[in-house]
Amino acid sequence: MNNLVYNKNVLDHFQNPRNMGVMENADAEATVGNPTCGDVMKIMIKVEGDRIEDINFQTMGCVAAIATSSMVTEMAKGKSLDEAKKITNKDVAKALGELPPIKVHCSNLAADALKKAIESLNKK
Repeated sequence: MNNLVYNKNVLDHFQNPRNMGVMENADAEATVGNPTCGDVMKIMIKVEGDRIEDINFQTMGCVAAIATSSMVTEMAKGKSLDEAKKITNKDVAKALGELPPIKVHCSNLAADALKKAIESLNKK
């Protein structure tokens, strides 16, 4: 299992994650996890009008989990809530280049966390 090969973009988002950390006074947040692999992601958003003004994440997981969390925040920042809701796991994986097949499930968590955060905002 230690012979996974990650491309430069995945490694860059893992080694230099964008938008990582706690967000004080987030307008919405969601936490998702995968009990099989143990990855857990928390996405926090601040919304201005109908746009994601700011977005942060905290992830406990593997290289792919951290990279997909970082990438989904980059993809969602500045987008309208409707645009951000349309970001799929395939979009995240494609934006990173490619993930080893055994790690594609990590991109599912990132897109799911974003959607859940937006849905929790709509419930307020």
